[in-house]
Amino acid sequence: MARSKRPEGTRNPNGEGSFYYSEYDGYWHAKVTVGVLDNGEPDRRHVKRRDETEAREEYRALLNERDNGTVRKKGKKWKVNAWLTHWVENIAPLTARYKTVVGYKTAVYKHLVPGVGAHWMRQIEPDHFEKLYTKMLDAGLKPATVHQVHRTARTAFAEAERRGIVFRNVVRLARAPRVDEEEIEPLELEDVQNVITAALKRPNGVRYVIALALGGRQGESLGFKWTALDKKRKTLRVRKAIQRQKWKHGCDDLNACGAKYHKTKPCKDPCAKHTRPCPPPCPPDCVEHARMCPQRHGGGLVEVDVKSRAGRRTWTLPDELFGLIERHEEQQQHAREHAGSEWHEGGWMFTQPNGKPIDPRADYGTWCELLAEAEVRPARLHDARHTAATVLLLLGVDPRVVMQMMGWSTESMKKRYQHVTEALRQDVAGQLNDYFWKAA
Repeated sequence: MARSKRPEGTRNPNGEGSFYYSEYDGYWHAKVTVGVLDNGEPDRRHVKRRDETEAREEYRALLNERDNGTVRKKGKKWKVNAWLTHWVENIAPLTARYKTVVGYKTAVYKHLVPGVGAHWMRQIEPDHFEKLYTKMLDAGLKPATVHQVHRTARTAFAEAERRGIVFRNVVRLARAPRVDEEEIEPLELEDVQNVITAALKRPNGVRYVIALALGGRQGESLGFKWTALDKKRKTLRVRKAIQRQKWKHGCDDLNACGAKYHKTKPCKDPCAKHTRPCPPPCPPDCVEHARMCPQRHGGGLVEVDVKSRAGRRTWTLPDELFGLIERHEEQQQHAREHAGSEWHEGGWMFTQPNGKPIDPRADYGTWCELLAEAEVRPARLHDARHTAATVLLLLGVDPRVVMQMMGWSTESMKKRYQHVTEALRQDVAGQLNDYFWKAA
């Protein structure tokens, strides 16, 4: 095939770069200056191809990228699995909280890497993610789980876009399934009183009174230390929380350390061991089971900062609640004396019989027992926080005060946590009755 050739003595206009065939190496060459490097020198890109058509396509692509401001960044080409792994292991932990990163890792390693990881970052399209979401739904996963995967991918690709690895965040264009918000029914006054009565018969029962009256989050309440209580002003400062974190290996060979605990075969059907879906067998290079490592570190119950700046707040305690906390302090002193040398002094307000902080899972188990004892319908422990917020609505507390007490950073949280209860409906009905009929 005859090669096209520019007439002798002519050249491309300024700014158009150069495109030519070299008899020396047998390649077509395209050279375009697309900008300026960090050191001030011209950023001149050079591609060469045996085929003239391919070379011209690359040449036009460089010109278009330069003109559109989407010049590809120099460096390695990323596949989706490599970028997601790098992002979740090295970038996300720098700014995200521990539990957020745990959620990211579940979405990345369980769903995104197996589902779309083989694509190149610059070639993946929104429909690739939408097909993954459809497969997840067909497999029986809840829309909320799919949304978590979608949010994780969107965040990871936003960082890639910010760094110039991709030109656009294609996940932002993908459609995720709709999630119907769960209807929350806060506890009615009679139920609250019954739960409090049952709670005060148990050690640490005042912890549940704080949840129902002030809306303390589980980690916040379990993380209280006596130093947070100001007896003179009758206030309680919220600054820290308790959180269970995964242990980390302290050994050199992570796979060999957990060899004894690797799951090699699927569970029998039916499985008598697991109440939740059975975990799959461990991969050949499994590095889990760090809780069994003799040199384990960094896990267990860990004291962390509260969720946000708005979460750092101070409650002024009702007199009745302050009195309950003082009586609880006396009971804890008796428990300390009874435990003797077995007591682990950590300054915690709510403790196990040996002075150690309470595990969140055990705390939730006690909550379920209290509901059953008080003959109250099953409810999440977090519903106590919804109940406290709704009581503040019922009392007509100023929204700014409600936000401060609950530790909210945006007013939109009021819509999520404050609910119209039967008591509120009855109050409105009474006001309407007085307005329309009492006057007559």
